[in-house]
Amino acid sequence: MVSIWLRGLGIGLAIAAPVGPIGVLVIKRALVQGWRSGLVSGLGAASADACYGAVAALGLTALSRWLLSWQGWLRWIGGLYLLWLAWRTWRTATAEQAAVPDTRSLLRAYSSTFGLTLTNPATIVSFGAIFASISVGSAPQSAWVLVVGVFCGSALWWLLLSGSMAATRAWIGPQHWRWINRGAALALAGLSLLIIAAR
Repeated sequence: MVSIWLRGLGIGLAIAAPVGPIGVLVIKRALVQGWRSGLVSGLGAASADACYGAVAALGLTALSRWLLSWQGWLRWIGGLYLLWLAWRTWRTATAEQAAVPDTRSLLRAYSSTFGLTLTNPATIVSFGAIFASISVGSAPQSAWVLVVGVFCGSALWWLLLSGSMAATRAWIGPQHWRWINRGAALALAGLSLLIIAAR
């Protein structure tokens, strides 16, 4: 079981590491609001990855087909939400950067990345291909151990990323926040257009 968990850990790290819209959000939130906000945002994505990993690992074919049949609409929802986040980030004032996230804002950070990650059901296909290439045995508990490993690997990546970004806050002056916000806004807008245009 330990070896299966370690495989899942590696898969979670590999899936989370490439920089995409979630990565941009985690970096921006960790820089602006601290490591807690960045980590919670990453955990939202890790939870969604675990959900899709469970669908693939447990062989829930009917559910995966249904989700994939809606991927066009879900892609539009995710892309438009990213555009809204880009617009909101562009308009963020420098004075707001010192705000400490409370429980409600942390919950919003988690739910936003959880929902955004769920708008990409094609992730199931990726998980299915990866899981098919490794042997986890036929026992249901083996599949669950793999899924837990995926979550832990993804969460570990977001912890490292948010922690390292938050550690750089001390070197960022007030004059830099506007450019950080605008850079993040442009990156989110560009990624949203790529998601909407994808076929």
